Amino acid sequence: MNGEPSIKVGIIENAKRISGEFRGVFTIHGEVFGPYTFRIDVRDGKICMMDGEGSITVAHETLILRGEDEAFFSLNDVVVGKTYDGPERTVQMFPGHMVVELEEGETLRLVNELPLERYLAIVVASEMNPLAPDEFLMAQAIVARSWILAGIMYPEGRGKIVNDRRETEAEVIRWYDREDHRHFHVCADDHCQRYRGVPLRGADRIKAAVESTRGYVICHGDNICDARYHKVCGGITEDYGNVWGPLQVPYLRAVSDGEVEFRFCNDEETAMSWMFTSPPAYCNVEDREFLEKILPPSDLKFRQIFRWSVKYKREELEEIIFRKSGIDFGILKDIIPIERGPSGRIVRLRIDGSKRSLVVGKELEIRRWLSESSLLSSAFVVVADRDGKGIPEHFTFFGAGWGHGVGLCQVGAASMARMGFSAEEILKHFFRGVQLKRLYL
Repeated sequence: MNGEPSIKVGIIENAKRISGEFRGVFTIHGEVFGPYTFRIDVRDGKICMMDGEGSITVAHETLILRGEDEAFFSLNDVVVGKTYDGPERTVQMFPGHMVVELEEGETLRLVNELPLERYLAIVVASEMNPLAPDEFLMAQAIVARSWILAGIMYPEGRGKIVNDRRETEAEVIRWYDREDHRHFHVCADDHCQRYRGVPLRGADRIKAAVESTRGYVICHGDNICDARYHKVCGGITEDYGNVWGPLQVPYLRAVSDGEVEFRFCNDEETAMSWMFTSPPAYCNVEDREFLEKILPPSDLKFRQIFRWSVKYKREELEEIIFRKSGIDFGILKDIIPIERGPSGRIVRLRIDGSKRSLVVGKELEIRRWLSESSLLSSAFVVVADRDGKGIPEHFTFFGAGWGHGVGLCQVGAASMARMGFSAEEILKHFFRGVQLKRLYL
């Protein structure tokens, strides 16, 4: 590569109004702005920005505000958690340039453009707690850098099967991969990588971890790895093809997250036993104080993440499934796993009702159909409490892990770092057959 690339991050889309504050010096065509509060909206098909004193700047389709090195802009009402955890509005602050674009003459899109390494510092701080062990933060930086560069540099490569689906009267199979964002490289939410603004604490530790790995990626052969990661695998990571497109990726295969090899959970008997055990996996962390040091505050709302359970009344689950799927199954009779991956994550699940039966997959679609927001993972077994006539009264899901399970297990990797493993050893544990390579200085 010819030096460090720049990244375009989509922060806001389809907005009627954007407000915030410039902190530092910004310029538009050489004219200096800031610091001040601002409001941007659409008037007569044009972008209009008003500062705190009422002065108006007008642009037709694009407004570019270039930030100096130490300049930041804050945004109000940034929506996060849309993909998995349920939407939440926050105030966030970003470095670099602010680009506002007109969408179909009616709404606004805001894109943050900045150097890759500054982007990565925010990603690492957003994904995990800056107080996490140094070697883990370094491993996370390399994985995040690899993931985004694999997508930018090799857009025609594997991993580009996007938003695909296979739907018949008998089954609905959907998977969600790297959807091409037309107007920017990545979005700011979990759909791509978390990018939730400049951290309020620990910035120096994150900066050191990113700078010490500057330009480094993991490669398999001559190609940069499409390095996936998740919070907690539950003891075994998952094969790529069981979560996304029907491909076998050699460095994204199931591995045991521990010093011993665990038995894969492809069959129901093994899965049932697995969900009710507590194996000595790296990500099996009961030390709450350590979890508070490695997880960001937003992730600490979950008390159980290695093994967990969720109980529904039958009527409650019927309503959730109808709302999330748009399908009326009638009285819910059974929920039956049809196919599992090595980690126990369900690939295909049959839902039986009084009106119809249907098979749903893959991993994320299953999680979405069975929860108000999204189940922690699709690695679960189902236990039904039935009345005297055999009609279910309650369904309880007993599950393992948090996330899709492919690639690096973040909690497991942080535990390995605490045990003394280096960043390179951590990466080569979760991504087999890879090498570290530096693309730029």
